[in-house]
Amino acid sequence: MTTTVTAADLYERVSHVIPAIEWATMVDDVEAIMRLKAERNAVILAHNYMTPEIFHAVADITGDSLALAREAVDVDADVIVLAGVHFMAETAKLLNPAKTVLIPDLRSGCSLAESITAEDVRALRAKHPGVPVVTYVNTSAAVKAESDICCTSGNAVEIIESLGAPKVIMIPDRFLAANIARKTGVEVITHPGACEVHERFTPLDIAEIRTSWPGVTVLAHPECPPEVVDVADYAGSTAQMVNFVSTEHPAKVALITECSMSDNVAQQFPGTEFVRPCNLCPHMKRNTLASIRHALETLTNEVTVPADVADRARAAVERMLAVKVAK
Repeated sequence: MTTTVTAADLYERVSHVIPAIEWATMVDDVEAIMRLKAERNAVILAHNYMTPEIFHAVADITGDSLALAREAVDVDADVIVLAGVHFMAETAKLLNPAKTVLIPDLRSGCSLAESITAEDVRALRAKHPGVPVVTYVNTSAAVKAESDICCTSGNAVEIIESLGAPKVIMIPDRFLAANIARKTGVEVITHPGACEVHERFTPLDIAEIRTSWPGVTVLAHPECPPEVVDVADYAGSTAQMVNFVSTEHPAKVALITECSMSDNVAQQFPGTEFVRPCNLCPHMKRNTLASIRHALETLTNEVTVPADVADRARAAVERMLAVKVAK
């Protein structure tokens, strides 16, 4: 017998961060989304940076870019709503060409994806002939199509090492490239892109956090500048941060990444105090309950990729997914 999940059940998942009076303003949208998912045979994939009412209440699959890419392959639905940014929706479409993929707000872009074009990749290849191109998933399908293989912050080390090359072109995040180069010893040619959230963190921010919360464990995202990674206790993707907290059980932890990450993870680890340094991603925050509901009601904001681009981009993503990654 199927158990019906009610809005009250869903509130239990977010009551640690959303007051009851605020939840009352969300119930109508939440109930409509749950009904529309059933009617449309739809699933919602939500990135770790979504707000808690999306991440915990209406999402079916959650995770970082790598997790969402892997899960998208096996989605059993007619419609996928990608609560994240545009390049993530494109990746879901690449892996599900026969499904309808929607994004709640077409303005949900990414500073990294916008920092590089397919022409830039071709120019790098011409300047460095024979050097493999590793492209971060935070890029457009057109850029992926010019690449040999994709990577995420969670699998970049394994991807670089799988190539067995002394030199690689790793684009477009210059900070991620620098941090991965130090881990692998591979010479990395990169591009002057950066994440507008992570590039703002400084060593002074970390010092102030340690002064205000003595004994805090600092976990930094590898899109942060190397000097920030140097003063952190650990650097890893959002999924790797969660794994760290799960295995190490720090009493106090600061996640040096987008704001909503701490809100979403805190529920899983009631024994850990989460310090909340707050750099918001304006693009991620364009995803709201109202915009998700509208996308499902109208089936608008569909994400498509031209066939000639899709075939080549899909190949780069699938090569990434074929590389074994340590848990």
